[in-house]
Amino acid sequence: MADALRAVDDPRWPALVPDGGDGGTIMLGHRPFRSVRSVLWDVDLRLAELDAAGIGYQLISPVPVMLAYWANERTGAVCARATNNSIAAAVARSHGRLAGLGTVPLPHIDLAIEELHRAVEDLGLAGVEIGARIAGEDLDSPRLRPFFEAAEAVGAALFVHPTDGGGGVIRREGQPYDFGLGMTTDTAVAATALVFGGVLERFPLLRVALAHGCGSFPWAYPRLSLGSSIWHGTDPARLDELVQSLWVDSLVFDPEHLRLLVRRFGADHVMLGTDYPFVAGQLEGAWDFLASAQSLGALDADEAWRIYAANGLAFAGGTSSAAGAARVPSGLFDQGGG
Repeated sequence: MADALRAVDDPRWPALVPDGGDGGTIMLGHRPFRSVRSVLWDVDLRLAELDAAGIGYQLISPVPVMLAYWANERTGAVCARATNNSIAAAVARSHGRLAGLGTVPLPHIDLAIEELHRAVEDLGLAGVEIGARIAGEDLDSPRLRPFFEAAEAVGAALFVHPTDGGGGVIRREGQPYDFGLGMTTDTAVAATALVFGGVLERFPLLRVALAHGCGSFPWAYPRLSLGSSIWHGTDPARLDELVQSLWVDSLVFDPEHLRLLVRRFGADHVMLGTDYPFVAGQLEGAWDFLASAQSLGALDADEAWRIYAANGLAFAGGTSSAAGAARVPSGLFDQGGG
């Protein structure tokens, strides 16, 4: 990958520079983007940390900065192929402890569909991560329909995550606005496009998860539903069905919020999620977070266990009943760092 992209002169291009010790830096051109620990790429160290946290199964995905939707066809295809090969190699090295989501060279639809088939059918990945927006287009863009059709046909899991750190979504820029409001708004707009833009109606077998508990969408949904029924005559019951077909992670930072996620999406469609390995303490504190939700009455014991142990495996293409019976913790772990 490095050889193929060496000639790419663009400050948006990400590269990992190990420091020779236990970490490194993700660079965007010549600008440091984020300091990272070697657990990001060291599978053996990752498995050791999973063991220490009591986690038996993890679904890994690209850091969203790798979703280079600005790239031309050749560069985008090379990047996606190399990324997917790397994720598949990590999954193979894990001896069943990891499952993987890859990436595709959107917005180049034909190439994206080709790489989607390779990632799922040849490499054995569970699916792919996509952005909340694709090169400025929302997910209900007619141009994206062939991609969603292919994802439905191949049975690929889709994980939706913001790609620009929340930038350019709301009228305020910088932090904490981008992180706290931009990313959650971006995710909510993506969910709104899927539900109200006809994507889920057109492709009912799509398996789609959204990061950060679906952002602000769970709170905004009643108003969206009412507005759609007033102006478009939409059946609220049908909208509820579409919403409940979505999957979300538990990365909402407040255990009380899990109450609404379960109500909105169902106890079988909320998965354990963290910012691992970017935010310290989330991995080892995962069960404590769910236990706090139980103590608040936001979850019952069965709901907490499904989120902790069964739902991530089901989303990745396994069977939730098997995970529950074996009491093997599983989860969707967001490598987005946000």
